[in-house]
Amino acid sequence: VQLQASGGGLVGAGGSLTLSCTASGFTMKWHGVGWFRQAPGKEREVVVCISSDGATTYYVDSAKGRFTVSRNNAKETAYLQMNSLNPEDTAVYHCATNRDGGKCPAANSDASRPTNFASWGQGTLVTVSS
Repeated sequence: VQLQASGGGLVGAGGSLTLSCTASGFTMKWHGVGWFRQAPGKEREVVVCISSDGATTYYVDSAKGRFTVSRNNAKETAYLQMNSLNPEDTAVYHCATNRDGGKCPAANSDASRPTNFASWGQGTLVTVSS
């Protein structure tokens, strides 16, 4: 029972990548799905979340206007399209489900912490060169 992130790689500054997050062993359609990242030496942080009905909540200001999250419940997959990438976006990216159901936690709330999310799988590394 996990979400598997994929699609990472090496890209130059200003480039784009689209990550995928696929459910294994359960259906994700009733859950909010959060995208997280963990840069070397830093704590894991939530970047953006998409609710079961497609509403989006951003938690990192730098992602607004550059990152777009979407989902296809029929394919049990969520996506994170990342544009205008910069070296500060270099991190391992993960996805996980909201323990509290289909909604996404409010920004800057305790509920947005990684411990409030579940079904973690292996992340995917995004490296942005300068």
